[in-house]
Amino acid sequence: MIDLYTAPTPNGYKVSILLEELQLPYQAISVNLEKGEQKQPNYLKMNPNGRIPVIVDRERDNWTVFESGAILIYLAEKTGSFLPEDLLQRSLVIQWLMFQMGGIGPMQGQAHVFYRYAPEPIEYAIRRYQRETRRLYEVLDSRLKESEYLAGELTIADIACWPWVRIHKWAGIDLDGLPHLQRWLNELKQRPAFIKGVTVPFAVERGKESAEESRKRGSRILI
Repeated sequence: MIDLYTAPTPNGYKVSILLEELQLPYQAISVNLEKGEQKQPNYLKMNPNGRIPVIVDRERDNWTVFESGAILIYLAEKTGSFLPEDLLQRSLVIQWLMFQMGGIGPMQGQAHVFYRYAPEPIEYAIRRYQRETRRLYEVLDSRLKESEYLAGELTIADIACWPWVRIHKWAGIDLDGLPHLQRWLNELKQRPAFIKGVTVPFAVERGKESAEESRKRGSRILI
């Protein structure tokens, strides 16, 4: 049994999608970011950085893993799935996983902050992070023009990137002119594990939240 401490964010969805694909038994434990539960002492014992997600593997003497990319690698290695054994293929998967961890996640995360949550709009910051995220999307599109998935077959690299691209509108970024990225996005959203994964720990309809509501919520989270 895996305990998954999570919240309805792209980084949380990465892990719930993979758990659903693997069909591993797990228990989702919702972490209320607005109430600062991720900063409480008991949580910080699991993740000293105070972020979600975290997993606890009950089968491995309560082994704890934090950082979403590290969790994906751990679960893939635990099960022998979604991460090839071949050295070169494995390297390719990890390259695209790091592309998400070091590029899309940080850049789009900041686009969300300045576009949706900042108490006052800062146009330079909004444009800076939206443009960089769009550039990274173009890199994905170029790769997906030549390959069905980022590393040839469906792997943790796709599972890492997809939840972020899925909410591109929330960051004010369009996918016009990126047909291969759109194809990949739409194909994956039909998979049962992806459908289920984005409802863990509960479903969220971001499009119904006004800009004012977003900024109020952001002021509680971004402390």
